[in-house]
Amino acid sequence: MTLAAPLPRTAGSDRPGSTADAEAAWEAPEGYSLATTCFPLQRGDGDPTFAPHPGGLWTAFRTDEGPVSLLLTHTRRELRARAWGEGAPSAVASAPALLGLTDSWEAFDAGPFHASLPHLVREARRRHPGLCLPATGRVVEALVPTILEQKVTTLEARRAYRYLLRRFGSPAPTAGRVAPAGLVIAPTAAEWLRIPSWEWHRAGVGPQRSDTVMRALRSASGLERLASKPAAEAGAALQSIPGIGIWTAAEVTQRTHADPDAISVGDFHLAKFVGFALTGERTDDDGMLRLLEPWRGNRQRIVRLLYLSGVRAPRFGARMTIQDHRGH
Repeated sequence: MTLAAPLPRTAGSDRPGSTADAEAAWEAPEGYSLATTCFPLQRGDGDPTFAPHPGGLWTAFRTDEGPVSLLLTHTRRELRARAWGEGAPSAVASAPALLGLTDSWEAFDAGPFHASLPHLVREARRRHPGLCLPATGRVVEALVPTILEQKVTTLEARRAYRYLLRRFGSPAPTAGRVAPAGLVIAPTAAEWLRIPSWEWHRAGVGPQRSDTVMRALRSASGLERLASKPAAEAGAALQSIPGIGIWTAAEVTQRTHADPDAISVGDFHLAKFVGFALTGERTDDDGMLRLLEPWRGNRQRIVRLLYLSGVRAPRFGARMTIQDHRGH
């Protein structure tokens, strides 16, 4: 795929005066889906660092140069990134990885490997030929919400994350008045560290998780340097921090490195789902790893395709209880 050169200050936004600070366009892979590719990055529909757009989506984050509002759009033949704010050039330069355009499926789709896949996976790949794994390269941004999701329900974790972002996040650059209201940028590591204990309590985050956030972010500069390391090395380094295990590290590198092999061992539902999808029977983590072993190196790709296959494992047993740590 040939990537187009950046087109700085090119008109074409939705309103007068909304010319982007940096812009670039790329050829869209056949069958590409922006929503499917970026789905793992968004922490639910209420994530205030994302917002919908008729032709794609908005997102806001911080680069080394400063904050940015980034509009990603997709037509049948083209992907376009338009950015506003001090970090606009850096955001556009990193957009191909964010869009999954640097994620290669060539070996996965090669004849011998492809032929070894279960029919269910081959069929999902046929129906989703443009599936890509995104890479943000922003470790702290991925790590904090992942820690909040440790050993609680998704609903509880996302509620806490929304509260903290709206309370302590920064307004995104206005993007020539075209950015949606309420779009925010997650706190910096220093800002997370200044959040008082009672605010974590009000968010419903227990001391074990908030302490893990604080402990990890005291080494924030080292964390961000992990973005330049291989995914396996970055994951191992994350696990050296007390309170961060294989599940958290995998959930982070899946997003920051487009890690094609990271498996979220210890997930409440994943092993049961993979077992049911591949064998019709639920299994545990060890069983899941045995089932996925023939495709080591691409196990996360297999999981993504299984989710897109339409298979849904029946839910059995007790549900995880939503705990409320806030005062009444």
